[in-house]
Amino acid sequence: MSKHMKLNRRNFLLKSGALGCSLAASPLVTPIAMAAAPGDNRLVVIILRGAMDGLDVVRPVGDPHFAALRPGLNQGDDALPLDGFFALHPSLTDLHPLWAKGELAFAHAVSTPYRDKRSHFDGQDILEAGIGADGRIRDGWLNRALAGMTNSEMRTAFAVGREDLLVLSGAAQVSHWSPNSVLTLSPQSRLLLANMYRDTPLFSASMSEAIALAETLDAGGDAEDYGDVREAMMQSTQAGQRGGVEEIAEFTAAQLLEETRIASFSITGWDTHSGQRGALTRALGELQKAIMTLRRDLGQVWQNTTVLAMTEFGRTARENGSGGTDHGTAGALVLAGGAVRGGKVYGDWPGLDELDLYQARDLMPTGDLRAYAGAALTGLFGTSRSALETRVFPGLDISEPPAIIR
Repeated sequence: MSKHMKLNRRNFLLKSGALGCSLAASPLVTPIAMAAAPGDNRLVVIILRGAMDGLDVVRPVGDPHFAALRPGLNQGDDALPLDGFFALHPSLTDLHPLWAKGELAFAHAVSTPYRDKRSHFDGQDILEAGIGADGRIRDGWLNRALAGMTNSEMRTAFAVGREDLLVLSGAAQVSHWSPNSVLTLSPQSRLLLANMYRDTPLFSASMSEAIALAETLDAGGDAEDYGDVREAMMQSTQAGQRGGVEEIAEFTAAQLLEETRIASFSITGWDTHSGQRGALTRALGELQKAIMTLRRDLGQVWQNTTVLAMTEFGRTARENGSGGTDHGTAGALVLAGGAVRGGKVYGDWPGLDELDLYQARDLMPTGDLRAYAGAALTGLFGTSRSALETRVFPGLDISEPPAIIR
């Protein structure tokens, strides 16, 4: 037996041929570690769905126009100091010490090439495809990067979440996992899974519920109406063992400690048209939890890890009448990890005077989000400039890549 394919629950299930799973269920039993990968660096991409307000997360308190644009959102807040010009949202108290350690950075006034229509769906597709706004969406930039790596067949990418991620979609083989899956199982398969996952806390609860669901469906229940079983699965998905995002981050870290080198998952809740103070605090709490869980569980591997948390576009410079902000253009990128050159806000600040705003309403983009993703790929995996500009991010000019990796 290959030393890279040691016998364990996952490989046994893969090779046993005992499972009859629906497509939705396949993430639960997809092999997690496929083979050893060359190199020790890790990359985690977190998609922040809903358009994070970068001006609230990384506040340009040194800009003379900032306070007047947001008199309600900033009232009474004690933002956490960064570099004298920028300050961090006050809810990120656990992340803040990473700034001084050089493990946390930001890029401000960045965006994808997407402009003007401000649609979440289109913006997220452009973000994950890594192409220009007029390009044809085919696959994800992270998958294209993986496919072009030397010995890429020996590398494992892992998409974690409840929906397909375009960013890791494409020709390169990618494994997926989701904490809630619907299974169609034979009685023998149910017994096998119950035994195999009995001592695996992450899977055991979901596995029991999936088996209960399968039994309900066998008894003639409707897949769209299976009552208490469905409710139990939904509650388990939302809560997990200790909470959904934390569970996903723990699972991701466990794979990164093995052969996995690239992972991606998403966090929702960033569309803050009203009541932004509370909604953004909750969303930032989830992001903070994910990053701090990765740091805790990765141990020494954290020093070789880069986390990029990116969103489809920013939000308006001015707060609206509902205590929120509307869809904008430029925003902020969050960078964390021991491999990051932290303690810095990257990018060229455009200013917040009305004449400096994009269409007199949004933060003006001065940097391409893809350039930072490309810099991470180069620094971590040696992806060449030519590969970045022609295959991974076609049409991107990355003549001066930001030095974000140590």
